[in-house]
Amino acid sequence: MLLPASSSRFPARRPRCLSVRACLALGSALLLAACAELPLFGKGGAPADAVPEKATCAASTVNAGTCPACPACPGAPTVAPAFSRALLPADYADLPGWGDDEVAAAWPAFLQSCRGIASKPHGAAWKRVCDLARQSEGKPGFDPRRFFESQLRPYALANNAGARPVFEGTITGYYEPLLRGSRERSKSFAQPLLGVPDDLLTIDLGTLFPELKDKRVRGRLEGNKVVPYWSRADIVARGERLPARPLLWVDDAIELFFLQIQGSGRVRLPDGSLVRVNYADQNGHPYQSIGRVLIERGELKAEEASMQGIQAWARANPARLDDLLNSNPSYVFFREMPANGNTSNPNAGPQGALGVPLTPERSLAIDPRAVPLGAPVFLATTRPNSAQPLNRLMLAQDTGGAIKGAVRADFFWGFGKEAGEQAGRMKQSGRMWVLLPPEAAPR
Repeated sequence: MLLPASSSRFPARRPRCLSVRACLALGSALLLAACAELPLFGKGGAPADAVPEKATCAASTVNAGTCPACPACPGAPTVAPAFSRALLPADYADLPGWGDDEVAAAWPAFLQSCRGIASKPHGAAWKRVCDLARQSEGKPGFDPRRFFESQLRPYALANNAGARPVFEGTITGYYEPLLRGSRERSKSFAQPLLGVPDDLLTIDLGTLFPELKDKRVRGRLEGNKVVPYWSRADIVARGERLPARPLLWVDDAIELFFLQIQGSGRVRLPDGSLVRVNYADQNGHPYQSIGRVLIERGELKAEEASMQGIQAWARANPARLDDLLNSNPSYVFFREMPANGNTSNPNAGPQGALGVPLTPERSLAIDPRAVPLGAPVFLATTRPNSAQPLNRLMLAQDTGGAIKGAVRADFFWGFGKEAGEQAGRMKQSGRMWVLLPPEAAPR
């Protein structure tokens, strides 16, 4: 039950405030350093897609200066994507329940992945397989399982891959909730569902330093300084002084909080119509689990800190709810989506980080530093709060701020109350294998 990142739902924490002069000085130092060496990215570094470019002494300028002469400024060695260091070769026989899974049920989601992968930096490695998949679909005797076995090779994901790899990790769940709301504020609908504030700055570090591609920081201007954006408590306290337009008004603060955790949802208006909302941006502060806060305060036992347990505590302690919610400084802003989610299917899931609709019980949120976004992933875990096996081919189509590490995933259960019941209880141990074509195999 963790936020899909959508779209990198909880981006990396931004640096402390820097003056313009300090930023320029830092930029100069980094550009000078680039002439000698480029850093290698490991865990916690740049995303897998951000393969450092060769160092060069070409005319980069800072304050009208140029990179100092370096007669033989050498090119940096090619760096393998970060995810390749978390993968160990495997066989389909190693995948528990591979022969029992209804692999054909994952085929539509795989075709969606092919559509999304095409626009990604690693898309070229998947072109042959995706073209073949489109050509093969619907032909007499076509077997999706045989297709995957013949075209893709499994690789076991491991944390701390090396002498002592750890293959077990944590699998949680998320879903698309339904809230009640209105386009007009009233006593019944008093909680604002905010769009992106006008003063929220998103700074793309890759425009200055290619090795930091896809790394962004968030803040706001205070004079000539970029400072951290307001925390959740600040945003709530500022109210209408915050330059952010409420998209809708909803009736329940705790349901709005969990909508921010899930990253997408639907709001039913008084006339019965539905509005879809999706993650748009975030204030740059790190996510803090309020369930963990309640455990540390002695309010709940660990086994009670599910989504349902937290909601029950909130209903029983309305006067203390604001203090609890503000213990998480992160705040998510939304955008309104087309009612049909940009597809011809009104029941399609919300759009994930890959840019395609999520498929209930076949889409997975992963850490893109460890798993290529869009790739098939075989998951071996158990159903929520049980030992019943849940072995299934999934598609890595989303991300999440709390999803960190190679063997870590968020299972998308779908829309509505029943999906929420499953997602809220899910915190299982599991193993993962990513399926890759030869063109995308780790080197």
